[in-house]
Amino acid sequence: MPDPETPQTQPQAGEPGTVAFTVPERQPTKHVTYHPDQSGAPPKLRVQDLSVTYIDRRGNRTEAVRDVSFDVYDKPDSGEIVVFLGPSGCGKSTILKAVAGLLPPTQGEVLVDGRAVNDVGRDRGMVFQAYTSFGWLSVRENVEYGMKLQGLPKQQRRETSDRILKEVGLAEFADRYPKDLSGGMKQRVAIARTLVNNPRVVLMDEPFGALDPQTRWGMQSLLLEVSRAQNNTILFVTHDVSEAVYLADTVYVLSPRPAQILHQVDVPPFPVRGIGLKSAAEFRSVEKQLLDLIYAPK
Repeated sequence: MPDPETPQTQPQAGEPGTVAFTVPERQPTKHVTYHPDQSGAPPKLRVQDLSVTYIDRRGNRTEAVRDVSFDVYDKPDSGEIVVFLGPSGCGKSTILKAVAGLLPPTQGEVLVDGRAVNDVGRDRGMVFQAYTSFGWLSVRENVEYGMKLQGLPKQQRRETSDRILKEVGLAEFADRYPKDLSGGMKQRVAIARTLVNNPRVVLMDEPFGALDPQTRWGMQSLLLEVSRAQNNTILFVTHDVSEAVYLADTVYVLSPRPAQILHQVDVPPFPVRGIGLKSAAEFRSVEKQLLDLIYAPK
């Protein structure tokens, strides 16, 4: 970490102004222990005392995240989906970008498998709300792009892309181009491009926010199927309570900016997930619990 007596800044594309590396006055915080691992193995992901403060060109400070801490342990038999639920602009996306290595923290640290995150890496993959496919490449070429950069043999790339495209329901569209696809299909391509690299942690920043309700529900169901099949650990950002309950194993309710974890809610394992679940009593009960926490008197 830089010397706290020496303020430093570094530009970050897509963020307001620049990111401050100076350490603000710290507030005492409790570390959240998330699903303790009985074997004593280190967490797959640890976020400890994470704070991020932006400084714009006029020197104005905006504290986006304050003292966020949580652990995620490996669940090799089922995968894990952790959802951050909070109002728009509260700092949810900033947490994901810090885990991805796209933003350096003002204070605190992020570790994957015990190793500090200081930059982007193949052990983490990110899916954004905006469609990020290369328009001049076919669906298959988009999915294989990262593997090609790694120098993997053509046959290995083809076998891997065939498997992933089948899992996300795009096998018959492998030779199409993004301009020929619907919004939901474009997001399937983005998910496939991320999963094909087999990241330890998948980061999803409101990936279904621009989709119509029917397509959105279909993508939620697809994500559950794929995450269970691949045993993925997923950090998912949303401000939609119903989406949070449908997807999550655990929901962290965040405060308005600066983002802090206010509540942790463990979602019970529903026996069946399908079109009727969102009207089921047990689903509505968890929704109500989250809404009560969100709108509780401050």
